[in-house]
Amino acid sequence: MYNLSDAATLRKLLEKHGFNFSKALGQNFLIDPSVCPRMAQSAVTSEDCGVIEIGAGVGVLTAELCKRAKKVVCIELDKRLLPVLDETLSDFDNYRIVNGDILKVDLKALIADEFDGCKDICVCANLPYYITSPVIMKLLGDGLPVSRIIVMVQREAADRLTAEVGSRESGAITVAVNFYAQAKKLFEVGRESFMPSPKVDSAVIELDLCKDKPSEIKNTEFFFSMVRAIFNQRRKTAVNGISSGLGIPKESVKTALAKLGKEETVRAENLTLDELSALANELENLT
Repeated sequence: MYNLSDAATLRKLLEKHGFNFSKALGQNFLIDPSVCPRMAQSAVTSEDCGVIEIGAGVGVLTAELCKRAKKVVCIELDKRLLPVLDETLSDFDNYRIVNGDILKVDLKALIADEFDGCKDICVCANLPYYITSPVIMKLLGDGLPVSRIIVMVQREAADRLTAEVGSRESGAITVAVNFYAQAKKLFEVGRESFMPSPKVDSAVIELDLCKDKPSEIKNTEFFFSMVRAIFNQRRKTAVNGISSGLGIPKESVKTALAKLGKEETVRAENLTLDELSALANELENLT
């Protein structure tokens, strides 16, 4: 078994396989031995748990997941890492590596095919910074039978993902997270915990999907269209953002806001999830 937390050992292994880090893929491998066990422990809460890992890297987190879960399926885009993983995970037989793009993989089909007998399914990953939002939105919006998501992301992204809707830090992704899940930050990870070291620090967050979605929303698709319109132009008022983004007359938006007791000068960051839901319902009747 390789000590993949040792930088010299990791370099030697990668050199053996002729591997060079790809900046385009956001490759920064964890070398802090304390991080992956904590992530795996948060993700795997029973022996009957199945885990989807996104971006296996050299298998540091994968190995910790394999120690605890019934089965682990890793989706790894970089095929250069496949022979590395065959070597680093040779002590385990409860995993499968899928060479593919997480944004293109049919996760519902994968879960149906791979996790028979698993009573609980979760996602655990050290996400590349450049695809954090698209991956989170896919995991939340695909209606997967997943109970929780444990991911490491850039610290600024973690602050945004776990922010309260209606706060200055909130954005469209914050609304989506709060719509589908309960979010909390578990712990922070310094940049020195990676090889090569990124220019920013990271944080591990948990998204608990065991939450009832707001039942009062009449049209989820319209709701998210409105949210994107507002936050894409967050420096503008909600009236201007919705009007320009969705083509709804300003007076109609002002009327809808007035029914909610909100001023026409209100901005996106000042609206709570319940207020956004109610506003979408009012506006949806006008389209």
